Amino acid sequence: MEIVSFSGITLDAESVTGRLRLADRELVGRLIYSALSVASPAAAYRSAYVDEKLNDGVVVDGTVFTSRVLRRNLEGIGRVFPFVLTIGRAMDEIIEKSGKMLEKYLLGEIGNMILDEARSRLEMHLMSAFVLEKISCMVPGSLEDWPIEEQELLFSLLPEVGAALGVELTGNFLMLPLKSISGIYFPSEATFFSCQLCPRERCEGRKARYNKQKVLEYGMSGREHAGPGFAMAGE
Repeated sequence: MEIVSFSGITLDAESVTGRLRLADRELVGRLIYSALSVASPAAAYRSAYVDEKLNDGVVVDGTVFTSRVLRRNLEGIGRVFPFVLTIGRAMDEIIEKSGKMLEKYLLGEIGNMILDEARSRLEMHLMSAFVLEKISCMVPGSLEDWPIEEQELLFSLLPEVGAALGVELTGNFLMLPLKSISGIYFPSEATFFSCQLCPRERCEGRKARYNKQKVLEYGMSGREHAGPGFAMAGE
């Protein structure tokens, strides 16, 4: 298992103010400073191999994942990269300690932006380290096709992640710290987003439009939707 940290992340107050549709740039700037001063973005990942492809899933280093979409995405793929990424517990703490609901919301959104930037850094790191032109990702719980319960299987491929990053699963298979994401990266010719298979209309984290043609290509009914708590991840 490899550990990589991402220092030097910055957010532009004007850009963030625009994304949040808020006029108070001074407030946003102050909250950005608070968030960046405590955030500690880091990821754990490993190189793993696809042992077998099943009708409705894949076997990765002896672990069986059940997902038709993951199975299709890994057609012809031999090596994948399970990962866990977090910006640390301190971010959760400053959100919890904030006494104003607006500030809690804004800090949460700023935390999502920091996590998103760290994720971009992780993607660049993987492409550089393994000489990959393009990669895509799937996240357990982002679609009904790959349920959130399989987080536990994913974590079994990274057994030391708790000690290394302080990330743990709750009884509902959600991650603590809250500003964390896990999944599997894989080489791809075209960028894949779970959003393309999700008909959920209201989603601020949407990265791509719902694509009915892709739904048919993946053999899905069109009723599958994103799992709770993963919209911000852009999946």
